[in-house]
Amino acid sequence: MKKQLIVAASLISIALAASHVQAAEPLEFQKVMKELGKNMQVITDGISREDWDLVAKTAPMIAEHPQPPLAEKTRIISFMGAEMSRFKSFDMQTHEAAHDLLHAAHEKDGQKVIDAFQKVQSSCLGCHQTFRSKFKEHFYGKPGN
Repeated sequence: MKKQLIVAASLISIALAASHVQAAEPLEFQKVMKELGKNMQVITDGISREDWDLVAKTAPMIAEHPQPPLAEKTRIISFMGAEMSRFKSFDMQTHEAAHDLLHAAHEKDGQKVIDAFQKVQSSCLGCHQTFRSKFKEHFYGKPGN
């Protein structure tokens, strides 16, 4: 009996240690976010130089950004629970605004480009302010900004 308790305690310790290591590993989702951030910077540069071709080339990278692998997506959905629809709503707002940005860039209409980009930025900010800290705390064990 004592031997079984020691084995059980050891297995639980190993499982907890393994889950902690897994939690500290960056999610693919984090890589997607970093790439989106780079694309946002490229668009900012394109707008500042009125390089509408660069903006048009980059906007689809935001609108149609990669999705995390299915297993990771399942973990995120499980974590989000009832808030998943709100999370998805921010994502859809971002996709739509990035498509508007693409069309405005094709029209070479600077004001429309700026207006569409502002909508992209607002949807990103709304999502980040609502979810980023929760994600960082849950998936990485640290408070986030």
